[in-house]
Amino acid sequence: MNKEGKLIRCHRKKSGLTQKEIADLAGVGKSVVFDVEHGKSTVQFDSLRKICDVLNITITLNSPIMEQCLKEVDHENS
Repeated sequence: MNKEGKLIRCHRKKSGLTQKEIADLAGVGKSVVFDVEHGKSTVQFDSLRKICDVLNITITLNSPIMEQCLKEVDHENS
């Protein structure tokens, strides 16, 4: 289990929810919640985002060049 998976598992347990309850609320399979909590690299980002949304966890993308990338994406979308 990786650090991120452990943090998500801890958050879920402190929220009093089972893996099945999180899965149902997020619209993903219970095995997806298991995979996220155990750090499986095959989990789709959208599934991770849905699980984090249910748990009210914010995902932040951060890197030294993120601001430049954001400007480029904003420019492409305008």
